[in-house]
Amino acid sequence: MGLLKNTQKDYYKGNIVTGSELGDYQFTSLEDIINQFMVVYVGDNKIIPSASRIDIAFHAQRALAELSFDTLKSVKSQQIDLPSSLVMPIPHDYINYTKISSVDSAGIKHLLYPTKHTSNPFQILQEDSGAYAFPEDNEEVIDGDFALGDFQEWLKSPDQSVAQVVVKDNKLQFSHGNRNGYASSNWGYTVNVTQPIDVGDKDFVNLSATGLAKATTGGKKGVLRVGITTRPLDVNNMNFATATSFNKHGSYNRTRNRDVEIFDILNDGGDRSYIEWASDVVADTSSTEKEIVALDVRDHTFVYVVAVSIQEFYDGSSGSLEAIQETNSVDDISVINYFARETLQSPRGNEKNSSTWGNYKSHTPSENNNDDYEDDVYWPTQGERYGLEPSHAQVNGSFYIDQRLGRIHFSSNISGKTVILDYISDSLGTDSEMQVHKFAEEAMYKSISHAVLSGSSYGQALVPRLTKEKFAAIRKAKLRLSNIKLEELTQILRGKSKQIKH
Repeated sequence: MGLLKNTQKDYYKGNIVTGSELGDYQFTSLEDIINQFMVVYVGDNKIIPSASRIDIAFHAQRALAELSFDTLKSVKSQQIDLPSSLVMPIPHDYINYTKISSVDSAGIKHLLYPTKHTSNPFQILQEDSGAYAFPEDNEEVIDGDFALGDFQEWLKSPDQSVAQVVVKDNKLQFSHGNRNGYASSNWGYTVNVTQPIDVGDKDFVNLSATGLAKATTGGKKGVLRVGITTRPLDVNNMNFATATSFNKHGSYNRTRNRDVEIFDILNDGGDRSYIEWASDVVADTSSTEKEIVALDVRDHTFVYVVAVSIQEFYDGSSGSLEAIQETNSVDDISVINYFARETLQSPRGNEKNSSTWGNYKSHTPSENNNDDYEDDVYWPTQGERYGLEPSHAQVNGSFYIDQRLGRIHFSSNISGKTVILDYISDSLGTDSEMQVHKFAEEAMYKSISHAVLSGSSYGQALVPRLTKEKFAAIRKAKLRLSNIKLEELTQILRGKSKQIKH
């Protein structure tokens, strides 16, 4: 019975139902190889009396990976236009490269050579004395203790006649009063300060602050919240009793700054990203330090640290004005990395790009330096240059691979050019690529049977024979896959008869 399952029309038209691909007949899927091996090699009176499908599948994948490295034509390629960063990510299924080239306007590859004389090392953060530094990596918030008497790094809400914030006694002091009510209601304003911080290099952070909340002399409860939000605060600071309040001036919306929902980052326990102080006591003067830990900022580059002061004036009766008073205060706002820094760190800005790499990519490569290579002549001239390194006797460019970060770095003369990476994979990345060329199918069977019996207690007598058969089958596969054609080889050898005149 024939092996073809689709018609010629389906094949050449690329029938969607059959899923046929051009040229796929020359390959056998790994699943078919496993099924056929189980039928032919495993069972009573066969070379392998018993073996589970899981064992066969494992050895089949190992055999496919090993053959992919030096026998099968498993080379893949990727093309990119090299950006100004001069960096190309290593592909997700990358094992090793076979060739890296740049491409000219005619589509011709120009081989790039690896450089051995530079790298992108891990740059260590050091103290001024040269000693290795182990900072706590805290104080993303600048002047969080307000000891300098100002808070220029912070953005504050607009001052109102009954709401303001100043620095007093080295802490942030909030003051509140209330507006005369309309339609039987009073209202005040939330007062807040905001500072954006960069958390792009952090996964989890801790937030802490020392705060004090106290009521007004009229008995209006004080609430202070310090937290982290992913959005800027509401520009409207009006604090009404309901979401929308009506008075003779029209309809006004209540500020969302008084809602805890603005703190939209969570920790592992599901807690929102804020800490709170609240008090009904007028004479309370004891500040307390509070903290919330392990806030998840992995999905964010910038967030906002905010302090919001609230006085609950909206429950008062109409006309009960209350003069502005100093109430809530906060100090020592701090955002630190959740994980203890007990390992070496890099200076800020050099976490992935060391100064060595920065110097290399900003420098004109030596092969493009006319002073070094005599006006674009890249080979020893008249015997005057001795010991020229062949890998440098070219203008194509160079690269090196940073295995630590999984990136390929290029010299500056490759910027903006088209770059092609030819690389080896293990043919196990996706189901569609788990296939074997029919020239190497027998090598797969021999490799699987050798591996199964080598790991058994009953088949050791057969291992020497299977070892020879395995390597013979692999050699045969290599010869078949080398794809040597007599006519092509003859044409190439004709060039050997040419005489080179000097």
